Amino acid sequence: MNEWLKLTQEEALYPEQPICDPHHHLWDHPQSRYLLDELLLDLNSGHNVLNTVFVECMSMYRQAEPEALRPVGETEFVQGIAAMSASGNYGKTLVAEGIVGYADLTLGDRVKPVLEAHIAASPNRFRGIRHAAGWDASPGIQNSHTHPPESLYMDDTFRRGLACLNSYNLSFDAWSFHPQLDEFIDLVKAFPETSFILDHFGGPLGIDVYADRRDDVFKYWQERIDQLGECSNVYAKLGGINMKINGFGWHKRPKPPGSEELAEATGHYYRHVIDRFGPNRCMFESNFPVDKASCSYLVLWNTFKRISEDYAAAERNSLFYETACRVYRLGEFAK
Repeated sequence: MNEWLKLTQEEALYPEQPICDPHHHLWDHPQSRYLLDELLLDLNSGHNVLNTVFVECMSMYRQAEPEALRPVGETEFVQGIAAMSASGNYGKTLVAEGIVGYADLTLGDRVKPVLEAHIAASPNRFRGIRHAAGWDASPGIQNSHTHPPESLYMDDTFRRGLACLNSYNLSFDAWSFHPQLDEFIDLVKAFPETSFILDHFGGPLGIDVYADRRDDVFKYWQERIDQLGECSNVYAKLGGINMKINGFGWHKRPKPPGSEELAEATGHYYRHVIDRFGPNRCMFESNFPVDKASCSYLVLWNTFKRISEDYAAAERNSLFYETACRVYRLGEFAK
């Protein structure tokens, strides 16, 4: 993959712009390794990334624990990498300054000991929970790694688990597909005191039965984003739209796209969310290494910089840095 990505070379635009990357993963799979060394190669490719947020991906779960507590192993693993990064021996970026983990919220009230175990494993960095809900009836679409049932967000027991987050000052990262946005809207309105972060634009699908319906999907998605924009407890991550499921097919090309092409093809998604949410509720995200199937880290952040060129300096600073730091309570916003 790295050799393919090198076929498209660019210089970093506005290299002084401070960046918080609020969404990346770390894992070590038999055919895919993305640990600190690999992440640092991307972080140091030309942009000014000051800190990052790790988001759960079923990595390094404990094996000798009851099933509910196994995800705490991921938090322990990332806490260790974050401590390595904080030593200063690996450069200026504070990797995983914030951590978003997984807890099975269908445990209802019984999820509290799991939340407490996560916080104990990372008392200075643990910030929230993601319980992925991506589900679609189409056989060609792979559902979320947590194997959710249909309509997870509408489940009463799940909601009892979600209700526990506020007591621990934890936010909720939402990952589902665009046909589920109505259920997400219902969820955020039922919990107005909880901070929700919408991952990856709410998952606009572009493969299988959605492959030839790009305009219809965008219109459907637009209408739901308009409603979410009115919910002040929802923040939006702008990224994760270059995955294979989004249907652009970048990974199939002999040469990866450059930032101008990516901005032209996807910019309308970014601009619509920024218009409805405002820069102070939006944050650019890499979703690496998942989006690495389509473009390099340098090209991706150049894309964000092209899309945001017409915004004022303060608005760009919110999009690239301040919103993420405020929402995940990083640096000067840590409280």
